[in-house]
Amino acid sequence: MSIQELRRLIARHAPEGVTETALPGVLVSRHSEPGPPHESTTGTVLAIVAQGGKRIAVGDRVHEYAEGQYLVASVDLPVSGQFVDATPERPALGFALVLRPAVVTDLLLSAPPLVTHGSRRRAPIPPGVAVSDAAPELLDAAVRMLRLLDRPGDRGVLSPMIERELHWIAMTSEHGATVRQLGLADSSMSRVRQAARWIRDRYAETIRIEELARMSQMSTSAFHRNFHAVTEMSPIQFQKQIRLQEARMRLLTDPGDVAGTAYAVGYESPSQFSREYRRHFGAPPGRDAAQLRASARTE
Repeated sequence: MSIQELRRLIARHAPEGVTETALPGVLVSRHSEPGPPHESTTGTVLAIVAQGGKRIAVGDRVHEYAEGQYLVASVDLPVSGQFVDATPERPALGFALVLRPAVVTDLLLSAPPLVTHGSRRRAPIPPGVAVSDAAPELLDAAVRMLRLLDRPGDRGVLSPMIERELHWIAMTSEHGATVRQLGLADSSMSRVRQAARWIRDRYAETIRIEELARMSQMSTSAFHRNFHAVTEMSPIQFQKQIRLQEARMRLLTDPGDVAGTAYAVGYESPSQFSREYRRHFGAPPGRDAAQLRASARTE
């Protein structure tokens, strides 16, 4: 019953697109058609599909999740995503909760140690994105959270409790290691997350892998290995995706200044920028931006 009620609640409260609700950190979404792939970032999030499906590409890997499944992301990664199985009669419907490191840390400190199974050897660093089937208790907690949209007097007391419950369910699930790393300040994933944030904040600068490895307190080889394990990209690929996403946003404002955009996002050669842009988005920069602007005017 939970998945059906989750659909009904999302359908009632979600206009077209992604909507922030009155509940802190809770979003709902409705998409009536698949549409073209959309460039965005994951954020740190738990996202449940109640109807339809979604496909996201992270680096060279594609993750698909359909109704009754969820995705967790513990690192803010550049992705290309699109909804699938979406029609006006049966739109894709989703629920999302922003995962907060402070909540994860508090749960780790206040709860008994989580039991891990298998080898005593040091566990490998978990991926930054994972997909799994949603357990009944996860769907039930999401439904109870969305019910609070119709009970404003109860939100202040109950929403923080259900938020902690959703975090805990995610932390103890099949991919709980991915979520638990959010609350461990000195974990390998935390250091990779800090390096990824450093690259994002300085995407136009030249990356020095040795410097990033030193900042992350890892050898260069360990940093490369762990960065790829978490983000499914090399540091250079990660920076390139950030640069190209930023360039696309800039070109929507000024589609004629391709060279200026190339230099602004860190490219030394406009021709190299145009080649990589076309390879990534399927069209030259100016034409792609013009098509996006024309599409936006007709919506």
